[in-house]
Amino acid sequence: MSDTPTPSRRQIRRWRRYLAEERLEADTYRNLARRQRSPHREIMLELAAAEGRHEQYWLELLGDQAYPPPRVPWRRRLMSSLANRFGSVFVLALAQRSEQRTGYDDDHDVPDQMAADEHIHGEVVRSLAAESRAHMAGSFRAAVFGANDGLISNLALILGVAATGMTPSMVLATGVAGLLAGALSMGAGEWISVSSQRELLSASTPDDDAHRSVPALDVNANELALLFRARGESPETAQEHAERVFAALGEAGDSASGQLPLRSALGEGARQTSTEAVGTPFRAAVSSFIFFALGALLPLIPFMFGVGGWMPIVISSVLVGITLLGTGGVVGLLSGGTPWRTALRQLAVGYGAAAVTFALGTLFGATIG
Repeated sequence: MSDTPTPSRRQIRRWRRYLAEERLEADTYRNLARRQRSPHREIMLELAAAEGRHEQYWLELLGDQAYPPPRVPWRRRLMSSLANRFGSVFVLALAQRSEQRTGYDDDHDVPDQMAADEHIHGEVVRSLAAESRAHMAGSFRAAVFGANDGLISNLALILGVAATGMTPSMVLATGVAGLLAGALSMGAGEWISVSSQRELLSASTPDDDAHRSVPALDVNANELALLFRARGESPETAQEHAERVFAALGEAGDSASGQLPLRSALGEGARQTSTEAVGTPFRAAVSSFIFFALGALLPLIPFMFGVGGWMPIVISSVLVGITLLGTGGVVGLLSGGTPWRTALRQLAVGYGAAAVTFALGTLFGATIG
């Protein structure tokens, strides 16, 4: 007879959940691999194979208890469906979150190696997602900032004037003026901000052509070591770094490939990475203008029907609150963090600002009726 104890019902339920999640993660990586180019495709397939090994472990542990196949919790299925519908960056963000939320660390039924695998998988996915996040960071930041600013500022504006007893038509006119002024201001501000930031980064980024001067340097004087010392290296480390560069140049000769270690050593490519994270002035300005206008339009909708009293104020507040939760959740997902925490933070900020202006409007205005 086997000495293995019979698992409890709670253990079986937990193991079946693990099995379902491993299968979902493997399918997610395989689906994502179809969208990726090499070498990312190979990495995704390797991750899928690793999740397949984990799946096999739970299958063997469960035996007949693995059937019928367990279903993934509806929330995980919903998020996976949304991710696959809206693009690879969502898939990667959710996959990263899934790997980071593993309960394997505190479960004695899980081998240490499997728990370690999940942590490393999370870092692999984080690295793969970094490029996508860098490409979208500038315009995404402007879009999120614009939408939330439009929602919060115009809600605060119209609640403030509505609390003074202003008619719905006047509230609507005030809100439209706030929408146009804010959208134009946001667009212009983003253009100036991003342009200025790119110029500052450009001034601090290594010259792409500096590597061409290295072969002509005096090895004995070694100004190259001064460069590395200026970048924070100790004199000894800077000297060794410079010697490695000269050695690599000597081995490669004057060929084009010989310039590669020089470009890498002198920091070429940093300009592209930094400016990608900032974004372009045009895209940032357009994103900010459009999303501010859309956000500012939402709280105005109830006032377009000419209904007075509290009803449009309540409806406007609810619409904005739902939208703030949604945008906050998206930011949380894409950052690999906790969606509900980011969503509640944005809701609290938005409602806090609106509450202040509404209180001031009520204090200095007339009673709503």
